Order: sequence, then C-alpha cells, then structure tokens
Amino acid sequence: MANTAGGTLYRSKGQQVSLAAYRSKRAFTETPEPVGRGRQRGRTRAFVVQKHAASRLHYDFRLAVNGVLASWAVPKGPSMNPADKRLAVRTEDHPLEYAKFEGVIPPGQYGAGIVMVWDLGKYEPLENQPPEEQLARGKVQIVLQGEKLRGGFTLIQTKNRSMNSGRRDYWLLVKSRDEYADPSWDIDSARFDRSVLTGRSLKEIKEGKPAKPRLGRHRV
Repeated sequence: MANTAGGTLYRSKGQQVSLAAYRSKRAFTETPEPVGRGRQRGRTRAFVVQKHAASRLHYDFRLAVNGVLASWAVPKGPSMNPADKRLAVRTEDHPLEYAKFEGVIPPGQYGAGIVMVWDLGKYEPLENQPPEEQLARGKVQIVLQGEKLRGGFTLIQTKNRSMNSGRRDYWLLVKSRDEYADPSWDIDSARFDRSVLTGRSLKEIKEGKPAKPRLGRHRV
C-alpha cells in the first residue's frame, strides 16, 4: 500500500516514483537549479542545509533517502540547542544534485531568491531501520557529520497531511542531548552566515562574487 506523506508517492519498500513534483514547479530554461538525473541507485547518506532568502528567509533541510533528497523547510533554521523544537514543513523531494546548488533563483520562478549551501556533510541512521522506513513511519533519528551541525537529531512527524490535498505535512526537528549540544546556539550569529561550499555570504552570492579558497570542504 502506498504512503503519500509529504505529497510524494512511496511504495511499501520506500521506492520513490519520480521527481515530477519538483520538476513541475520549475522552468529550467529560466532557473539555474539542476534538473537532476532522477532517482539514483546506491546508498548515498548525504545531508545539506541551504539558507534560502526567498519571500521569507528560511532554511531547507535535506537528507539523501532512497536516491533523492527528502526535504523540509525550517522557518527558524536548525538548532544545536535541545530545548529548541523547530517546525519543519515537508516539501517535494529534490534531486541529489541539489546538494551542491548555490546561487540566485530569478524573480518569477518558484522559490525566487538567494540560496546558500549553509551546511553539508554525511549522516548515519541512529537505528538499524533504513532511513526510508524511518521516513515512512514519521520518525527519523540520525547523526549528522557537518561543519555546523554535529551529533544526533530527530525529525518527528506531527500531522500526516498530503500536499496533494492542499494541506501541509508538519514535522519537528530536535537536537539530541549529546556532547555536541549547545544551549547558547544562535543561528543569526555572523559567524554562521558563510557558505561551507564557497565561503560566501548571502550578499556575495547575490552579487556573483567568486568562491573563496577554503580548506576541508565536504565532498558529497
């Protein structure tokens, strides 16, 4: 029996059917976003968080699951403080290539605004259950290995609503109480307003400034 959580059709084993929802919203002759090669085989365990200055500033949290990037819009951004329970709204799956997308989506296009690769790295499931099965049940427990986000996190579905019905699919993103937890976390700190991919700020991305030499970049 299919599960349509988040407006994406999954078969019983978590097989994703297509990236049709992602592609239907974008005119690729106008936007620099990747079309993507579709669902890709292999056990890629990448994660990316993109800071997105669209009509409203928010962060897009994405996990590679079953060959695509399962995606959530997080209005206040992820937090390293376990006391913070961040709202995360499930959006359409994105192609794996989107993990390296950084640039400006032009006016008139879906999600118009500036996109920064705010954090990038690998993740591991906290349980033996595969990520696609955790996603289908509505609770995903993972360990992140990024530059800004580290340690355990949990995504918990609070309302199972299909986007096809015009309603949203709400989750919470919560940091685990581990050695990486930081009660003083402030995502608005100037030290966090840099791309881990190019070293640029949102302003520099908008102005088309070149990437800055950086050591230790993630290869995902």
